[in-house]
Amino acid sequence: MKKNLLSLMMALFLGSAVLSAQTVTDNGEGKYTLGVGHVKMVVDASRGGKIVSYGYDDKEILSQTRMPNSFGSTFWTSPQSEWNWPPVPEYDTKPFVAEVTGDKLVLTGEKSARFGYRVRKEFVADAKDNAIVITYTIVNESGETRKVAPWEISRVPNGGIIFFDAKEVAPANNMVSLPFEYKLKAAWYALDEHRANRKINADGKGWLAFCDKGLLLVKKFPDLKPTEPAPAEAEIQIYVNSGKTFVEIEEQGAYTTLQPGEELDWTVRWYLEPTDLPAQPSKALLKKARSMLK
Repeated sequence: MKKNLLSLMMALFLGSAVLSAQTVTDNGEGKYTLGVGHVKMVVDASRGGKIVSYGYDDKEILSQTRMPNSFGSTFWTSPQSEWNWPPVPEYDTKPFVAEVTGDKLVLTGEKSARFGYRVRKEFVADAKDNAIVITYTIVNESGETRKVAPWEISRVPNGGIIFFDAKEVAPANNMVSLPFEYKLKAAWYALDEHRANRKINADGKGWLAFCDKGLLLVKKFPDLKPTEPAPAEAEIQIYVNSGKTFVEIEEQGAYTTLQPGEELDWTVRWYLEPTDLPAQPSKALLKKARSMLK
């Protein structure tokens, strides 16, 4: 009897430990923090539901500049040709309604007056997988059949190296291309400075990595066939702003038909670990990134 009671107490203790690792903290003023071990993600519901910080202890991986459209991580609908520029405010800048349910943070945006979509974001800290899991949902409230794709845009400082599985990249949006190298069956781009805005499209393999100043960020998402992205878009996109300012590492989901009232769910898993490996093409860095994907 005592043995069974001890086992029950241990199970309850371990369960509460896992739960505490997944707790969402309300920081006030619309900001919420999710954590997995040393990793913390801060989301700001008051500013478009953006991810404004993602770090390991006191080290930050996302851009922290305060110029508009240059910091944190956001979410848009694709293709961009549907809305051009600037980003749709209901997705990018207007406040989201936040709800914390257990270990989940759910943010719900306003319906776009122009397009009839509503965006919802669900954040969960997965202690077992050592990841922050984000599920984006596009809800078609337009009253008509529409085609759309999900699109996550994460801004990082201009430094370090970006890499992913791909045999080639192509210039995008009529911009200058980027000097990628192709080594170890992967595409590598050591960030550099240029006076022009530059962007590429690529058909990847469902993951994208960025390494800089002792941190390795890896994002995992559904792998797409070359025919699945929205017109003129791609599974992976890299945008480099002019000068040595900020860089966008982006991924998209499949271009999907939504009937009135239908929803499209798309999940991205974020991993972050420290590394002593140099931010340059190497078998060791590629192996570490792939090992983080489980």
